[in-house]
Amino acid sequence: MQLIFEQIRVGGDRNFAYLIADRDAERGVLVDPSYSPQAVVQRATDQGLVVSHVVNTHGHADHTDGNAHAVELTGAKIAAHPDAPDRPDVELDDGDELAVGALRLRCLHTPGHCTDHLILYEPTYQLLVTGDLLFIGKVGGAKTDDDARTEWASLQRMLDMVPDTATVWPGHDYGARPSSTIGLERQTNPFLLCADVDAFLRLRVEWPGYKKRLGLK
Repeated sequence: MQLIFEQIRVGGDRNFAYLIADRDAERGVLVDPSYSPQAVVQRATDQGLVVSHVVNTHGHADHTDGNAHAVELTGAKIAAHPDAPDRPDVELDDGDELAVGALRLRCLHTPGHCTDHLILYEPTYQLLVTGDLLFIGKVGGAKTDDDARTEWASLQRMLDMVPDTATVWPGHDYGARPSSTIGLERQTNPFLLCADVDAFLRLRVEWPGYKKRLGLK
């Protein structure tokens, strides 16, 4: 097994897509190809890969708009949570694994930002694709306090299940750097430093002023 892992800027609101593949097996998947599916597919084509699936971390349009074109170019199947707005060809629920050659992408259902949100974890190389659950230095938006409480629970479950050495690969380039580790985020991400869900909710309300004070975007 030889890993291919590429973080690809695809436009939109600083969106990231990902190519994850096993070079020896010549099989790969695209994660959230979004606004530039042709560019992401081309990276796979240039390396002689067959794209088996287009995986969506969640069903928001800025992550799914490239689905149809990516499928047209590759013949891949759409893989997403069963609650995704558009019913996927392959349903990925909590605890499911998606094989990519000898790689195994473990799926963790992490609602809060939206009901169908998934994160993907590859344990051999400790790669964590977090979609819009966890960004570098912040977290994804939630429409209501109840959604925010759900997101808090998803974040805590993720932290319990993934080692500090796992690398974090988010759905948008919103932070000081394009990637991080769980350990670094535990130490520096204000939302993960909250003592409890009430502190988490307060920080969400105070976040605009907090960002301004620290000069964050």
